[in-house]
Amino acid sequence: MKKVLDLVISPEEAYNETLFNQVVTKQSGLSDSGGLIIRPIRRSIDARGRKVRVNVTVEVYAAANPPPLISSERDYPNVRDKDQLLIVGAGPAGMFAALRAIELGVKPIILERGKDVRSRRRDLAALNKQHVVDPDSNYCFGEGGAGTYSDGKLYTRSKKRGDIRRIMEILVAHGAKEEILVDAHPHIGTNKLPLLVENLRKRILENGGEIHFNTKVTDFILENGSIRGVTTQEGEQLMGMGVILATGHSARDIYRLLDRRQVLIAAKPFALGVRIEHDQNLIDRIQYHCPVERGEYLPPAAYSLVQQTVLDGKKRGVFSFCMCPGGFIVPSATSPGEIVVNGMSPSRRDGKFANSGIVVAVELEDLKAYRQYGPLAAMYFQQEIEQAACRAGGETQTAPAQRMVDFVRHNSSSQLLKTSYQPGIKSVDMHEILPEFIGKRLAMAFPLMGQKMKGYYTNEAQLIGVESRTSSPVRIPRDKETFEHPQISRLYPCGEGAGYAGGIVSAAMDGERCVEKLIGRYKGKLA
Repeated sequence: MKKVLDLVISPEEAYNETLFNQVVTKQSGLSDSGGLIIRPIRRSIDARGRKVRVNVTVEVYAAANPPPLISSERDYPNVRDKDQLLIVGAGPAGMFAALRAIELGVKPIILERGKDVRSRRRDLAALNKQHVVDPDSNYCFGEGGAGTYSDGKLYTRSKKRGDIRRIMEILVAHGAKEEILVDAHPHIGTNKLPLLVENLRKRILENGGEIHFNTKVTDFILENGSIRGVTTQEGEQLMGMGVILATGHSARDIYRLLDRRQVLIAAKPFALGVRIEHDQNLIDRIQYHCPVERGEYLPPAAYSLVQQTVLDGKKRGVFSFCMCPGGFIVPSATSPGEIVVNGMSPSRRDGKFANSGIVVAVELEDLKAYRQYGPLAAMYFQQEIEQAACRAGGETQTAPAQRMVDFVRHNSSSQLLKTSYQPGIKSVDMHEILPEFIGKRLAMAFPLMGQKMKGYYTNEAQLIGVESRTSSPVRIPRDKETFEHPQISRLYPCGEGAGYAGGIVSAAMDGERCVEKLIGRYKGKLA
């Protein structure tokens, strides 16, 4: 017998396993003499009221065995001698494209400019401690892409629930905890992601796929309006039935290559701003309405903020981005002479600080001074601000920073707060770095955000900049139905770098869809 219950319970009842089982047994009305099997299938926190509650949907089985949470094992045949396709980039889009290609009987060859996940750690240590930026191995480039060293957030605005579930199940099959199938806002954590990425790589290799690290694509082999393959930095030419271009939102050399080869691309709106860092305890007290501590059972609190601002008669949104409870801020530049910051959290989210991007929408109408760059206008706008931040910080990875109220009131911060940002911070007037329309809108938004979250607007928080890699500043167009580039056949722009995804799950889903479209059209028809 099976029962499904929808419960609204306290955090202690939800997260204390013994107490949870007692509550569920009582609510089910079933006898536990035969041994009930209790399995939560959906869980979310509701902190809107003064008293925090947890909504849990739970299955209860009496004298019956539940089906597995993962519906079925994937069939990954050996494709060592099959037709091959090329995938440029080993981020979530590229790796999931490779797995799907194997399922469909095609050999994927992944070309990744960066290093494997273990080797990559040494370059991240050098970046944090010695301020050395390796253009090919950093927080954006390398095995797993930007997603490997991130909070590992797994929620998406996509409405394709079946596709989302499929991605989640594949992650669980390769090492993620089953909780990601249950929690409303699942995450894996930066400390857990590297092992999961290694397991995905092993699966690809064991089933006949190839992954080439330290292999940078420097040219496309184009003939008669079709892409036949790619050329690497070493001069090697690789051919395949098509190319999945999944290089991420920071591969500026690829955007320049596309522009140079006269492959159609376009400037794309994105968002730019700063990272805000608060004490996590403050965010907990605001969100959970608790006077001192959040308690043993509640996770570190997150937040999501949106504020409309009007400047020169134009309405524009200011919003939180990639909020990291209990996390830390990291240097995410991909070239020397830039400052870029991003946030991440370990799986336990047990750090002292909370951080979030607070960013302003950048529209194409804001880029009139960059028209000479054509489709790369937004990219050069983005890059110039990152370079200005680096100069302000002292030409190292020391980041410019300012206390929140000081920023709004145009006061200098004579003393900065402690920070999670390991390379260090320097007191700077952030208005001198940020474009005027961004700085002014942020200054408008912070006090209003403080009205929504009482205590958020405080000089015990600080801005650290700049948060500029929110999404790709370039769109690589593709047909809505076929996903193929409208000008170059066999080229499939994919994931965040092409402007079609915004996170681990959406990028993975896009990788799968792109490879399905490519194989559906060209399998058995080699270039």
